[in-house]
Amino acid sequence: MDNYTYEELNKAHREVSSTISKCEKMQGKFTEGTAQYSLLRNRIKAMAISKRLIESELSPKEQMTDDLGQYTKKELSEALRPVASVISKCEKAQEKFAEGSSHCRRLENLIKAMEIAKALIEAQLALDETNGGL
Repeated sequence: MDNYTYEELNKAHREVSSTISKCEKMQGKFTEGTAQYSLLRNRIKAMAISKRLIESELSPKEQMTDDLGQYTKKELSEALRPVASVISKCEKAQEKFAEGSSHCRRLENLIKAMEIAKALIEAQLALDETNGGL
């Protein structure tokens, strides 16, 4: 997918990496088996998939390995929900801040990263479909 610039992908990679780190820190505050713990576990998995897809876009095509096949169609499909959730929550949070504020810009960056992640997941699912599925 050549729809994104190197800079956009690089920013998205930083945002996704940061989100993974924050979620991992938060996960320790919840008891395993609780809804909050499960939500974070699912979000971390979705972000890890997103990060790998972004990394594959950043890599020169001749250096790419075929390890994107490590994710099943089900895992890719399940990753869409947490990514869409982050977008929705950020858009709602943006309403609370003045346009152009540092908080608003931070949320804009996260939304852009999640939109890229969502597009890459959807593209991988479409590619899997055209290649006969997983």
